[in-house]
Amino acid sequence: MTLSKQAANELTLFIQKTENYLDQVVENGNDQELFIASYLQGHFAVAAGQSQVRNMTQITQLNELMETSLDTAFDNNELAADDQQQVLNLWQVLLAN
Repeated sequence: MTLSKQAANELTLFIQKTENYLDQVVENGNDQELFIASYLQGHFAVAAGQSQVRNMTQITQLNELMETSLDTAFDNNELAADDQQQVLNLWQVLLAN
């Protein structure tokens, strides 16, 4: 398998794993976890879609899309500071796994 195909497979698996994780939080989380996961899920769905349209192959590229999306939203004061931090923390957890 070529390096680019391997990276694309890793990105696809990461997207699937992240979607599954967020779906589980929606099903089993408390109200705050549900809010944070749902908010992140909205941004993630857009970024994942963009990554596919742009033929991206790396998780780092998807991360850049997510960071840009979240930074723009936070600059527009979409969430309180504490909620922003929880969204960022969840995103970092997902990236680390």
